[in-house]
Amino acid sequence: MKYLVFSDIHGNLEAFESFLKFIKRKKIDKYLFLGDIVGYGASPNETIQQLKKLKPLYAVRGNHDKAVCGEEPLEAFNPVAANAIQWTRKKILKENLKYLSKLKKGPIVVDKNITICHGAPFDEDYYIFGDFDAAEAFYYIKTPVCFFGHTHFPFVYRLKKNLIDGFLVQGKRKIIRLEKDVRYLINPGSIGQPRDRNPFLSFAIFDSKLMKINFYRIEYDIEKAKKRIMEANLPPTLAERLSLGI
Repeated sequence: MKYLVFSDIHGNLEAFESFLKFIKRKKIDKYLFLGDIVGYGASPNETIQQLKKLKPLYAVRGNHDKAVCGEEPLEAFNPVAANAIQWTRKKILKENLKYLSKLKKGPIVVDKNITICHGAPFDEDYYIFGDFDAAEAFYYIKTPVCFFGHTHFPFVYRLKKNLIDGFLVQGKRKIIRLEKDVRYLINPGSIGQPRDRNPFLSFAIFDSKLMKINFYRIEYDIEKAKKRIMEANLPPTLAERLSLGI
């Protein structure tokens, strides 16, 4: 079975459309979305409408999704992020707000091999940065593989014989073969706002039959996305960071 794993669209329609165009050429059995459809970007309604078309879709909510629904205090966000959340609350259509509000809290067990969450399996808002965080996360999951988002970094952690190691996934395309009796925490990176200093959008396809995962980096029209942000009178920082991948 092939799973398309993606996260953190953040209202970036240009990135999401490039992603959707690319995956049309791929045979996908299940779509796994790891949260944060909205926030930062200027196209919350359009991205939600496009996401709804992907079936079968397994999705969890992100912290920005919660905040737009009023389920997360703005004090938990930096001023730029809070500004974007307030803007999104004013622009989002009622039907799309309802869709956001019905997104499930992670973690979710998709099947016997896969768990998905936004931040961490023990706290949906927690950032997994480093081996210590990964060790705690592994304690809470029972499946061999857990996909998580939130950090915007394509990253793989492995638990092998009680030892944990991790590495940043780099390059336009990377194939990683999963080992038997090894457990994995895998972040596919971000569609709408990569932060690993590579501005290309990031996602992954997991083949459970061949036990391998393909990471992809795809170009998109960054200048158009930046222009849309500026025309919406969102903070200029949100536009500039797209070119830098930060």
